[in-house]
Order: sequence, then C-alpha cells, then structure tokens
Amino acid sequence: MYKRILVPIDGSPASNLGLDEAIKLAKDQNAALRLLHVLNEWLMISPDAAGANPGDIQQELRASGDALLNEADARARAAGVTTTSAMLEQMGSPVGAAILRHADEWKADLLVCGTHGRRGVRRLVLGSDAEYIIRHTRIPVLLRRYPAEGEKD
Repeated sequence: MYKRILVPIDGSPASNLGLDEAIKLAKDQNAALRLLHVLNEWLMISPDAAGANPGDIQQELRASGDALLNEADARARAAGVTTTSAMLEQMGSPVGAAILRHADEWKADLLVCGTHGRRGVRRLVLGSDAEYIIRHTRIPVLLRRYPAEGEKD
C-alpha cells in the first residue's frame, strides 16, 4: 500500500517513537524509508549566543544532525529496512514547511511523525510541526503520540 515513507527526526523521544513506527511500516509494506532531519537556523539566533561564532554553532548542528541520521539508519538496518536520508537547512519559515516541500520532491506517499500531543498554551508557545504538517498536506500522515507524564504507552 505505501511504497515511500518519509519520517522527520529530531532525536526527541516523540520523534524516536515515530521512527520506530515508520520502521515497522516500511518493513511490513516493503517500502522505501526516507529519514529527514531539518536544521532550524532560527535556533542559532539567541540572546544567549552573544559572542558565539555562528559558523561554529552551525557546524555543531550539522554534526549533530549527521549523528542523528546515522543512528536512525542503524536502527532501521538492524530491523532489516534500508533507508536513504537527507538533511535540510531551514531559515525563515516553519520546519513543517521544509518537511512538506521535501515530501513533495521525494514523492512520499506517507509521512510518519512523532508528536508530543501538547495542548493549550504549551502548544501555542512551543508550536507543533506535526500540526503544521496535518493542516498543510494532502499526503496521508500517521502520528505517533508520545505519552504524557504518568500516562502508559
């Protein structure tokens, strides 16, 4: 049914649950699995970063992204799933927009995203890439919600 599954990863527990679900689906469907990490350059613009070298910070972000992609690739391969990966550098628009552009370019037929399932003020303050994706895509989306504190998985 699904032949091209895209899973954005950021190393968070919710993202890791999404990755695990995408690996299971890719294995079951004999689908291509694409790992995507988006560097959000807005994170580099911080009052705490005064005096820091933006080039060094960007290099560290890239290295961290490479490590995340390599770790996710190893997890998929251990489950018998072959992956491809991409890292995008995004500035000036939501991370969700970069994910959707890549999904269209790669011709994904399913997006699998981990989500924290935040509600209310926490969602407004922290935002939600998963919500952005759901509101702006026609590609089917599977959300894997990370359980709230005290909630069983």
